[in-house]
Amino acid sequence: QVQLVESGGELLQPGGSLRFSCAASGFLFSYYAMSWYRQAPGKERELVAGISTTGGTNYADSVKGRFTISRDNAKNTVYLQMNSLKPEDTAVYYCNARSRSTIYWGQGTQVTVSS
Repeated sequence: QVQLVESGGELLQPGGSLRFSCAASGFLFSYYAMSWYRQAPGKERELVAGISTTGGTNYADSVKGRFTISRDNAKNTVYLQMNSLKPEDTAVYYCNARSRSTIYWGQGTQVTVSS
């Protein structure tokens, strides 16, 4: 059974930090590109950060320099380190696994940045 289990979201103040993790099971993790997406209320889901099977990364312009994606193939886990959080980072965050033919999604976890 394929699972992508994300760590819990939080309520944070602006300027705060949070490290997300997404633990994968049921598929060959190292063969999949991994990404984090987010969806704010009333907006479409958007790509936040991605990491390829070889470790190459890409980021949305809005998070460059603040967020870092990484993966640990030995632990079947992808991480998203989020620093200098802003209210506009408030969203439900989703873990995503993608191969040439398959896409898996996590259940999503809420992050709220508010003073």
